[in-house]
Amino acid sequence: MGGYDGTKRGLRRALLDMRAQLPPDEVRATGAVLARRALGLAELAGAGTVAAYVSVGREPSTHALLDQLHAAGVRVLLPVLLPDNDLDWAPYEGSDGLVRAGRGLLEPAGPLLGPQAVTGADAVLLPGLAVDRRGMRLGRGGGSYDRVLERLEKAGVRPARVVLLYGAEVLAEVPAEEHDRPVDVAVTPGGVHRFAT
Repeated sequence: MGGYDGTKRGLRRALLDMRAQLPPDEVRATGAVLARRALGLAELAGAGTVAAYVSVGREPSTHALLDQLHAAGVRVLLPVLLPDNDLDWAPYEGSDGLVRAGRGLLEPAGPLLGPQAVTGADAVLLPGLAVDRRGMRLGRGGGSYDRVLERLEKAGVRPARVVLLYGAEVLAEVPAEEHDRPVDVAVTPGGVHRFAT
């Protein structure tokens, strides 16, 4: 991978550079494929509540998946970024209920449920830039989802942890630190990758 120096920061930069080259129509098409694959997961098929996120920019699109989960009667919780980079949660009521927020994010306008709301989810969709064969996820570096995973662990709950990625983002190894937690499943356009976590 061009320009990768072995650090988390270097890998993030290389992966974001790769994503920046993707045409918008490929991002949308990938989102439709990922929605079909994700909805076929047993972890989502039986879920009453799914904590998810609204993709932005060149992230693998979650828009079709959010709408299909909502239409199927699944309670979808979306994050609201707090000033300290922690996440609060609010229900998804359809794309018309999303508002522009800081950092280019789209967030639900509905009532906030508190950071602990995620502990009631049956599955958690996490954004990421890559995952490795151990299930270690590389995020953007803000620490928001590290807090989510730690909150789940402290609450003693074990929802399915799922990351949506492009095929080239499943790597042999990503740099990991002691606080990093693995995911259970990565969904790519080419298939589903499960990890023994």
